Amino acid sequence: MVTFFPQKISSAGIALYIASLAVVSIAFINYALGFVWIALGLLGVIGFFAFSSNLTHTWQRSTPKDYTMKLFSVALLLRLVWVVFSYFFYQSQTGQPFEWGAADSVGYHSSAEWLAGEPWTVAWNYLFVNRRAVSDSGFVLWLTVLYKFFGVNIIVPRLLNTIFGAFTCVLLYKLAVRSINEQVGRMAGIFSMLMPNFIIYCGLHLKEVLMLFIIVAFLERADYVLRASKVKFWNLVLPLVLAGSLFLFRTVLGAVAFFSFITAILFSPTRVVKRGRKMVVVFWVVLAVIVLAGGVIMNEVESLWNERYTNQESKRTEQTMRGNLWAKYASGTVMAPMVFVLPFSTMVDTDQQNQALIHGGNYIRNFMGVFAIIALVDALFVKKNWRELSLIGSFAIAYLGIVSMSGFANSERFLLPGLPCLIVIWAYGISVLNARNYKLVRVWYVIVPVMEIAWAYFKIGSRGWL
Repeated sequence: MVTFFPQKISSAGIALYIASLAVVSIAFINYALGFVWIALGLLGVIGFFAFSSNLTHTWQRSTPKDYTMKLFSVALLLRLVWVVFSYFFYQSQTGQPFEWGAADSVGYHSSAEWLAGEPWTVAWNYLFVNRRAVSDSGFVLWLTVLYKFFGVNIIVPRLLNTIFGAFTCVLLYKLAVRSINEQVGRMAGIFSMLMPNFIIYCGLHLKEVLMLFIIVAFLERADYVLRASKVKFWNLVLPLVLAGSLFLFRTVLGAVAFFSFITAILFSPTRVVKRGRKMVVVFWVVLAVIVLAGGVIMNEVESLWNERYTNQESKRTEQTMRGNLWAKYASGTVMAPMVFVLPFSTMVDTDQQNQALIHGGNYIRNFMGVFAIIALVDALFVKKNWRELSLIGSFAIAYLGIVSMSGFANSERFLLPGLPCLIVIWAYGISVLNARNYKLVRVWYVIVPVMEIAWAYFKIGSRGWL
């Protein structure tokens, strides 16, 4: 078993990024990324690959307690540095401490700023009574609480994001250790600690950091309940509450959380989840779903399901009308097979600064996607231990599958909730590397640059700029 991220592969990841970026910049020189985006991309990619290789070696020798402390401390420090830097960076770039074209983030802030000066009854009615859907209420509620206690302060929620982000890395490590083994868990923890996407979101006034924390906390607690020797009521309540709270952030996430919990109960091997315990847990999960079934949440789920094809078509039409002429070809049938490597990295300047900022992190997802493929093949056809990974696997596949069939198949923000599970799957894929499946990695070295160049061509061509 491979217990670390091989330096040969990490070096290839860096080299292919530089090569892909150079080819794209030369081939589409009129749309080459600016120096700032290239510098930040290099920092993210080199930092991820170089330190992942080094730390998965050196930190393997630490005790679990020492490893956890290192993981949390470094993750917190990286996120604190970015939050402080990005506050002034956004201020200099946009004239306000928000990202380019800020819409949701400014909306969340404005709503919470208003509600902070109103009685709680006004906030409750606005967030949960006088609206058709509650799927965006959770983060506004969180900001309102913070603003009421600490005053309207932009930096406080972002500083708290760093704590949530660091704890997410620790919880993901614990989940991977319990689901697979210690070595895979340590790789997963380090990958999440260094993942540029996770770090960048800490500096934004968006719900993603808190949402990711809840997702990973739910998965970790659900896995704990499934593997515990006895089912205790309060241990079971926590993952159910966490799963239910996801409906306040994104409806699909709540539905997928309950689906993955039930899937794991039914398909986990009996040596992991005893037959009698399965019946008890299933009863409580089904009861929780019934409680939700009569309210606004289930009406929202039903509405989304009934309008799933209409929503996808509307999104494609909207993109085409905005000048994205080739968007109609990015259908669910086309995007679904690529869901484990999406979103593609935008290495050209299309006046989308947020995509330019995060292009390095998206490249990492493209490159590391091969290990998700290797992991799935190994779990399904080689070791055939997919039942032990049913919680993580069902959550990732269900959520990413739903997104791929929507109009947001290449939206980094919509794909982000599936990334924690993918990171665990990457680590598992690396752990089962051998001479046979390494051949796929070598083929991937060719596929990745083609992928990046083709996407750059698509981005520019779809706007009629060729």
